[in-house]
Amino acid sequence: MTSFYLDLLDILKPENKEEADLLAIPEVQAGLRWGLPRYGHPEGEVYKHVREVLDNIDKVNLSSEHRALLRLVAIIHDAFKYIEPKGSPRDWSKHHSILAAQFMEKRGAIPSLVNIITWHDEAYYIWRMIYPYQQPIQGQARLDQLLTLLGEDLQLYYVFFKCDTSTGDKNSAPLKWFEKEVKDISLIADLNFGY
Repeated sequence: MTSFYLDLLDILKPENKEEADLLAIPEVQAGLRWGLPRYGHPEGEVYKHVREVLDNIDKVNLSSEHRALLRLVAIIHDAFKYIEPKGSPRDWSKHHSILAAQFMEKRGAIPSLVNIITWHDEAYYIWRMIYPYQQPIQGQARLDQLLTLLGEDLQLYYVFFKCDTSTGDKNSAPLKWFEKEVKDISLIADLNFGY
């Protein structure tokens, strides 16, 4: 076993064989090792962000089944940023969320897990379209589409979005907007934001 794998076990503390097996995969390890401090992620490496998300998941009252699902999402959601093409225009078919979802689908992941991984950044992109880019009609259409795509996974998506956004120095505005705009969610207590 590599020392990085042993470090991951110590830092991320897998709770079951599925999590430990995921952390043992070299391409997942490479993705978790990737990253330098940057806006939204002052912690740098992805595994440090994952640790923060896992800590946030622990603060939410979830069933054991939903907690286990969101822990897997947390471990893998950003693990493919290291191979996402950085060119312009952006190739959305190779976005890290799509790559992670495809990876988990090949491993036989349940549809809810794949769905949340696929769309985990979408609420942020919608907020950005509506506010900084001033395209409210397109943004609303995109939100309507997201809500349709999420279906019964909406509440779990929201919980993950909150756990993910409440890390590092991420902008809380997209989360506040989502909580205000989307009526079919049960709000959860604040994690890191003092509002």
